[in-house]
Amino acid sequence: MALRVLFVCSRNRLRSPSAEAVFASVPGVETDSAGLAPDAEAILDAAQVDWAGLIVVMERQHKVRLVRKFGAQLKGRRVVCLDIPDRYGYMQPELVALLERKVGPLLAG
Repeated sequence: MALRVLFVCSRNRLRSPSAEAVFASVPGVETDSAGLAPDAEAILDAAQVDWAGLIVVMERQHKVRLVRKFGAQLKGRRVVCLDIPDRYGYMQPELVALLERKVGPLLAG
């Protein structure tokens, strides 16, 4: 069974869609992404939380908001914070390199 990884940021425009794209072709991994802000491209919903085996947030504030909104649903789910600030463009090479360095080990284990 594939590892289902959900990437979460604020507006689902730059960081989380980049991460979704970078890891979408990894064998044995399924990816999705969403945002926590009301104006996000794809607003995180309960079905996505239920779907995910691993939830990867970009900043500590995202984890706080995730727990506040979906606390009970997160039981037994792994949530990892990457500490990647909102200062990168979509698929910016520096962002891709950071994602590969920080997420790669999570997918290997």
